[in-house]
Amino acid sequence: MLMSKRTVTIEWGDCDPADIVYFPNYFRWFDASTAHHFAAAGLPKPELIRRYDVVGFPMLTTKSNYFVPSRHGDVVEIETRITRFGRSSFDVEHRLMRGDVLAVEGFETRALVKRTAEGKLTSCRVPDEVKDLFGAPDT
Repeated sequence: MLMSKRTVTIEWGDCDPADIVYFPNYFRWFDASTAHHFAAAGLPKPELIRRYDVVGFPMLTTKSNYFVPSRHGDVVEIETRITRFGRSSFDVEHRLMRGDVLAVEGFETRALVKRTAEGKLTSCRVPDEVKDLFGAPDT
């Protein structure tokens, strides 16, 4: 499975008064890392939307595990991979590394969605060619 990486520098405004990252910022970075991952696979989100006539890939579930705090000035690297594709959903794993130390793990389940003729959102099948971009095993 494809793994992408992106670097984030922790800014002063990312931190709480104790000078550690305020936890919602991890979810913001993980969300951006998922979009970055699609771009790294050769399918930037605007292209995905245009090519497959979808709205995007909203979040169904998310969770994280925190091991080591990150502080203002730290430079971290987020490793992202899609670990499972279902019919319309997929699981994403993020590993936020401070050097060689795992600081935070993030997990997402997302679904590919489109808009019906009535304007409602509904899940849709993830095309095989999208799965192939990430090196997904046959499902």
